Amino acid sequence: MSRLGGGDPNFCPDCGNVLPLPGISDSVCCPRCSFFIPVAEFSGQEVRSTVVFNPAEDSSVALEEDEGAELKGPVIDRRCSRCNKEGMVYHTRQMRSADEGQTVFFTCVHCRFQEKEDS
Repeated sequence: MSRLGGGDPNFCPDCGNVLPLPGISDSVCCPRCSFFIPVAEFSGQEVRSTVVFNPAEDSSVALEEDEGAELKGPVIDRRCSRCNKEGMVYHTRQMRSADEGQTVFFTCVHCRFQEKEDS
């Protein structure tokens, strides 16, 4: 029987840490605890993954295009530069490289004017 005990082969059964991928060595060692397992234990195991995309009608892009849609998200006390009323919904996106800040998009709950702010 496998020392992984039928659990997820990506995780250490002793401490739960992510196990590194097998390399040149004939065993896989947990970087957190003393657990190790021979690479042969992974023989015949199949790894499958699934990617599930959100339906188009649930995406924020669809909300921005549909004027009748209700805005979703946190409302903050920010004054709209177009209608001068308080209350804007915001969301963030990583538009540039990962080492730069996120871009914050604000939408007025009254007139739906959109602003963006780079952080």
